[in-house]
Amino acid sequence: MPASSTARRSLAAAATLPLLFGALAACGYGSAADKDDAAKAAPAADGKKLSADSVKIGYFPNLTHATALVGVQEGLIQKELGGTAVKTATFNAGPSEIEALNAGSIDIGWIGPSPAINGYTKSKGQSLKIIGGSASGGVKLVVNPHKVTSLDDLKGKDIATPQLGNTQDVAFLNWIADKGWKVDAQSGKGDVNVVRSDNKITPDAYRSGSIDGAWVPEPTASKLVSEGGKVLLDESDLWPDKQFVITNIIVSQKFLKEHPDVVEAVLRGSVKTNEWIVTHPDQAKESANAALKKLSGKALPADIIDPAWKSIKILDDPLSASLQAQADHAVKSGLLKKPDLKGIYDLDPLNKVLKSLGRPEVGDAGLGAK
Repeated sequence: MPASSTARRSLAAAATLPLLFGALAACGYGSAADKDDAAKAAPAADGKKLSADSVKIGYFPNLTHATALVGVQEGLIQKELGGTAVKTATFNAGPSEIEALNAGSIDIGWIGPSPAINGYTKSKGQSLKIIGGSASGGVKLVVNPHKVTSLDDLKGKDIATPQLGNTQDVAFLNWIADKGWKVDAQSGKGDVNVVRSDNKITPDAYRSGSIDGAWVPEPTASKLVSEGGKVLLDESDLWPDKQFVITNIIVSQKFLKEHPDVVEAVLRGSVKTNEWIVTHPDQAKESANAALKKLSGKALPADIIDPAWKSIKILDDPLSASLQAQADHAVKSGLLKKPDLKGIYDLDPLNKVLKSLGRPEVGDAGLGAK
């Protein structure tokens, strides 16, 4: 191995977070630390205020959250809210966004499936509802082609995932189990060494030789490719119709009950943003990159954003069946006790919006209201 066991343990220890599965702590995408960038979009001067003065929206500075990035950047969500102002906060990890939702610091959030499941089950179904979809795909296994030439070569290698129990970690552990290989889910030790590494430091770890590859979301995957990595597997190829939820929309149940008109307006803005992204892909990519630059201080170069953008599918459907499958994968990997997800979805507001626009409604895979 290129890295000593001590270096590997140090990398894992620095980047591993506990998981909120029973006695474990919840995990999401990105790093452990959150970053709240409070921003307020100006409400439409002649717009009619809805039932709330403002709505607080949370999301990640991440391409898989393109709907929120572009919808806020282009004012498409604000337009639907009229005189109700949009306030935004960005996060680098799912747990901090769930905490913000529970505390009332945000009302609606774009977030990955694992933290949404964790937040719902930990609150015994009282904290949130998934109300819409946003993105599918954008996750790849990238390896050092000098060390790994086939999927079977992964045995004995050091492969990074973003966090213990996050969406990509669960997917990789499930893939390993399907291969018939053994890995201790908590330590990551086994036939493959799963190294939990913050997406921010994974490219450096790859460059130094501390890891042999990574199962990661975009744009980290394309950053590794820019460092000489090779895409060995696109996770989309493992799913029916090559679609699985990577980002969905959640709302505080309290806010949904008190301000259904605001929730509906945000969803209408999301649907119209998604339509604009799909019909104007190049402009939308530029808009998303401009938003990333504003939030992080640095835009993504073309050799990273171009392939990353192409691998993400923007949609309104939350792909509910894939959420249940991801929960089942977490159970199979030993990270989660079988959860009761019945009631996690409330897609009535989204279907109302879709119907008003002449679009087909979406289903909840039997996980709607109890």
